[in-house]
Amino acid sequence: MKRLHVHVSVGDLDRSIGFYATLFGAAPAVVKEDYAKWMLEDPKVNFAISTHGAQTGVDHLGIQVDEAGELADLSARLKAAGETTFDQENATCCYARSDKAWVSDPAGLRWETFHTFGEAVTYGEDDVPAMTQDPAVAACCGAPAKAEPVPACC
Repeated sequence: MKRLHVHVSVGDLDRSIGFYATLFGAAPAVVKEDYAKWMLEDPKVNFAISTHGAQTGVDHLGIQVDEAGELADLSARLKAAGETTFDQENATCCYARSDKAWVSDPAGLRWETFHTFGEAVTYGEDDVPAMTQDPAVAACCGAPAKAEPVPACC
């Protein structure tokens, strides 16, 4: 099973939590000082907000999968489509442990495909290199691509 993932960078986390809790009719499943996440069943979406983006607004989209094999299939499809992916294994991001494959679509919108297999106590702690020289592609949700390592997250 797959679940759409949307990550929005916000300027005021508390106000945004109030807004989205009202919109979704549900409290977030996870709340931290800099992050909140709803795991909604209707619509089936992993919707996250944080204060970690380079600017406010939609930071990236994604597809969360239940099984590691589904992630391998998605990554293979992206590569077959001719897009450059950046694979991360055992990344700490958004208070979770995940394997990921990042890609930018032809318009530069970042997509994160990922399989989460555990929780973490920090937003992100791993250092990974930026996946390409393309500034539209970043190795970490919420962080712009850089030539030097950036923290893995989300």
